[in-house]
Amino acid sequence: MSFHKQPKDDTQHQNHLDGAVKILGSDLQEEADRSGIDNHFQRWIEDLKDVNNPELHQIVVDLQDLKAHFNGGGIDKDLVGKLLARLGTNTTKSAVFAENPNTAERVTKLGEALSAAAKQMSGAQPAE
Repeated sequence: MSFHKQPKDDTQHQNHLDGAVKILGSDLQEEADRSGIDNHFQRWIEDLKDVNNPELHQIVVDLQDLKAHFNGGGIDKDLVGKLLARLGTNTTKSAVFAENPNTAERVTKLGEALSAAAKQMSGAQPAE
């Protein structure tokens, strides 16, 4: 008997996007200390790889770097801030590739959350 990986539907992708936005809206240092953040990063990476779009490659690479950094213990705020800023910009741009408008909206919100988290890392206060 062989097992085949079932493709995820838009609802699963949207749930993963919502979860990522929630994490980014919280204290990243606290999240880094919790178990399970690896799973969030891995699901996000897998979702992007499933899309099989070469335009998303840099996002995957940056997420893998971010995941590896969070596994390393302490957080280098400069490095994490730069990764989050680039992820925010590239994620926002990638919303055009989403076929479902609800997914595209969530990808845009994720890009905004990544950019806000980058500002949090740099010590800047988010705009109200």
